[in-house]
Amino acid sequence: MKEKFKILNNSKFLFAVLASTLLLAACSPPSEEERLQNMGLPPSDFVADVRKGKKLFEANCAVCHGKKASGTTQGPPLIHKVYNPSHHSDLAFYRAVKDGSRSHHWNFGDMPAQPQVSPEQAGHIVGYVRKIQRSAGIK
Repeated sequence: MKEKFKILNNSKFLFAVLASTLLLAACSPPSEEERLQNMGLPPSDFVADVRKGKKLFEANCAVCHGKKASGTTQGPPLIHKVYNPSHHSDLAFYRAVKDGSRSHHWNFGDMPAQPQVSPEQAGHIVGYVRKIQRSAGIK
């Protein structure tokens, strides 16, 4: 009987070790690239292409933010001092694309999330917007 009890205890111990290992593996932190992706950010080695950004902006953003980000009756101009990098960082733009944005400077209503825009595409768009902002004297 003692032998049977010992085997049972060993089985319970092995099960506990296996369950703990599986639980820890499932809870392991995401890689840096997964973390960036989950935040709506492009990969760490990403380099924006302003030409791609312009095309992507025109296809995804211009309907509300206007051609060359000058604004429309549906959305604010991004070529405005309120969107300078020290007030609205690049991260704010990525978050607006990924999660949407509550209306807080203008009376256009909330911006919905843009799930059709990937983090890499958003990076190209942010690069384009920052370029035209600098051209307009917004730094």
